[in-house]
Amino acid sequence: MKVVAIVQARMGSTRLPGKVLADLAGAPVLARCLDRLARATRLDQIVVATTTLEPDQALADWCQARGQVCFRGHPEDLLDRYYQAAQACAAQVVVRCTSDCPLIDPQVVDDVVGQFLERLPEVDYASSRLPRYTYPRGLDTEVMTLEALSRAWAQDRDPAWREHVTPYIYFHPEQFRIHGAMCLDGDFSRYRLTVDTPEDLALMRLIFRQFGHDRFSWRQAVELLERNPEWAAINAGIEQKKLIAPDGSAV
Repeated sequence: MKVVAIVQARMGSTRLPGKVLADLAGAPVLARCLDRLARATRLDQIVVATTTLEPDQALADWCQARGQVCFRGHPEDLLDRYYQAAQACAAQVVVRCTSDCPLIDPQVVDDVVGQFLERLPEVDYASSRLPRYTYPRGLDTEVMTLEALSRAWAQDRDPAWREHVTPYIYFHPEQFRIHGAMCLDGDFSRYRLTVDTPEDLALMRLIFRQFGHDRFSWRQAVELLERNPEWAAINAGIEQKKLIAPDGSAV
């Protein structure tokens, strides 16, 4: 089966515009994400999915210069962008990652994809954050069959959910066979290893400067934060954006 990681990216972040091309120890945030993903052994292809908006031409140009496959699609309907990108590259299994995760861990990606593939055809979707967050923010890995993505694309009528690709799947466990692939040896969800705000970027720069390369694991990053709690405090107060679940609760 062709396993394709689709990495969503855009220049128009509301809290940190242009963050995906911001410098992180000598390379853009997006490059750090893609380089780490490239070390995962379970992926057959990596595709950047950006929008058709004019500001995202810079992303398309950057990808072309790098030799990186790039798909351009709907600006707001991210579910449609993923579906169209998956169709364009003939993906059979889609791995969803986001470009603001410069510490995405290839071992975590391989583990989640591996658990998913081992359970086929008895699973439609797997996530590293189900049934709850245990990994740090920024390691999120979601895996789904093209058929599951196609069903969500055809059936989801909630514009807010479609901005996040997979809520229709994980909010409808009666329709989709879901597997949780969370971290089993501790709860590290208090740490933010993502880039969504200036505080997040400042912390990432400290971490990368400390190591001097990008081949360190997420566990090494967490150990660094545990030794330097004042670093972890830099972005500890950042609130993650919420989604409204079918029962009306914010998650």
